Amino acid sequence: MKKRILSTILAMAMVVANITACGSAAQTAPAEPAQTETTEAPAAEAPAAEAPAAEASDEPVNLKWALWDVSSTVYYQPLIDAYTAAHPNVTIEMVDLGSTDYSTVLGTQLSGSGSDFDVVTIKDVPGYVSLVNKGVLESLNDRISADGVDLSLYNGVTDQVTIDGNLYELPFRSDIWVLFYNKDVFDAAGVDYPTNDMTWEEYDALARSVTDTTPGSEVYGAHYHTWRSTIQLDGILDGKNTIVDGNYEFTKPYYEMVLAQQKDGVCMDYATLKTQGLHYSAAFAQGNVATLNMGSWFIATLIQKIKDGEYTDCTNWGIVKYPHAAGVEPGSTLSTITGLAVPTSAPNKDAAWDFVKFVSGSEGAEVMASTGNIPAMTNDKIVELISSMDGFPTDAASKEALVTSHTYLEMPANDKSSEIETVLNEQHDLIMNEETSVDDAIAAMNEGVQAILAQ
Repeated sequence: MKKRILSTILAMAMVVANITACGSAAQTAPAEPAQTETTEAPAAEAPAAEAPAAEASDEPVNLKWALWDVSSTVYYQPLIDAYTAAHPNVTIEMVDLGSTDYSTVLGTQLSGSGSDFDVVTIKDVPGYVSLVNKGVLESLNDRISADGVDLSLYNGVTDQVTIDGNLYELPFRSDIWVLFYNKDVFDAAGVDYPTNDMTWEEYDALARSVTDTTPGSEVYGAHYHTWRSTIQLDGILDGKNTIVDGNYEFTKPYYEMVLAQQKDGVCMDYATLKTQGLHYSAAFAQGNVATLNMGSWFIATLIQKIKDGEYTDCTNWGIVKYPHAAGVEPGSTLSTITGLAVPTSAPNKDAAWDFVKFVSGSEGAEVMASTGNIPAMTNDKIVELISSMDGFPTDAASKEALVTSHTYLEMPANDKSSEIETVLNEQHDLIMNEETSVDDAIAAMNEGVQAILAQ
């Protein structure tokens, strides 16, 4: 099977050249994924796609590109420079809408009568769904078909943002989840390192094998941040379930595993983590955490903090692929994406599509990698670029961890995602605080989300 490299892992590279953990803008200091927000909007029929241009024009054209954080994002200008070098008749004007309320501001502007954006950046899936519902984005189906864009190179992500058969964005940046580990902890315990092919049962046994519950010298075999994604989403990697289906029986074995680890001192107590507000990066930096399931955005932070001398107890680290259920292919993992779209009001749709195709394709991916960022579509050359970075682990397993077989979005396209998120977060908190049983919480998730979906 052809290996597909999860662009996400390029996040690590954000540390390269001028700094060249749930997702959004790539900045000089990597940002963790934003918490899911949904801007509700009435549903609208998918707009018909404009027929692709037969050939490129040499006429001068200026493209207006809506984005955020221009001054702190290192890949915007290199992407523009690379594109305009091959298309000297094109100029690209960046319009910074700010990061805080980007999706809301963009939706308001595109819904107005005077919008002249040619290309818009899509910050997250809920924002994307809202824009599609407003009817302000072009379907890209006909253009993708006409130009032979190979969507399989996006590791299944484009399927998860296809709405009613239409794809309105192409991803150009991604972050994947991997398992970080502290080699010194395993060396001290005389235990072999994690591998790139571990079932959850093998992972649980490994975490337990390095745990030390001696008061004052505790070693935790695993660490879970307080996000629900660190546990609930472990169950979607078989491709049989999503987090918006309305049935959450699949989360039970993962909750039971982590609750048992919590009881046995394999991981830190959830209630304590919530009370203290301990960040996952600070926990790993203590040097007594063996493994941490987290997004690839943490790679850049880890490299930089070690270079700065701030982290001294986790300098000997590595990564491996995310653990998987029995029977699931190694390299199946979670993902967040950033994409590009063409508005229905764009004055230069043909040129805009050409730019979107460039940035989201192999040429744009190499530019992204050269600035230390993660492309959504990548290849062996990109993996080689990242794994050879200063500060990236030198072992072969860490390099191989960058190669994925399939990626699943943390939150697939659904216009009820915000309401669903509220229900799932509430029950996650009750489970982990042991205020309710796993079975009762799952029943409450099923009932609450199914009621939302039925609205």
